[in-house]
Amino acid sequence: MPEPRYWLFKSRVCIDTFDSVKAENEGIKPWKGVRNARARNFIRDCMRPGDGILFYHSSTPTPMVVGTARVVSEPYPDDSAWDPASPFFDPGTDPHHPKWLMVKIQAELTFTRPVTLREMKENPRLQGMMAVQPGNRLSIQPVSKADWDEIVALGKGE
Repeated sequence: MPEPRYWLFKSRVCIDTFDSVKAENEGIKPWKGVRNARARNFIRDCMRPGDGILFYHSSTPTPMVVGTARVVSEPYPDDSAWDPASPFFDPGTDPHHPKWLMVKIQAELTFTRPVTLREMKENPRLQGMMAVQPGNRLSIQPVSKADWDEIVALGKGE
């Protein structure tokens, strides 16, 4: 079995919080609404069940990683793209030719202490991380195993 990959998923707290994912059936929730081609390609080409997720609350006064989750499904079409009532509606796609994909994720570990973006930017061991680079706004980003380990240790208070 291949080694898991690691990701940072940015969540807009007005739509999904870590607590809302944990509250779902067995903590499993479809990750809908990815509308960036590069992030979609990560889902389509690279993501697989078992991959680790750093759950990041963005669009808050203090952006932060609040816990971990796992990818628990293969990618599949994001049906919110063709639902006019959805905030993720995309009139440029249809069920016969899905443009957007999603995976199901399962909440795992709630951090004892959130790891803020500022803390990540100031940590010399995390300087290669995509999330700390200026202008990076991708909602799904790859994370190295070393960066994963560092952030999880910080979040556990180690």
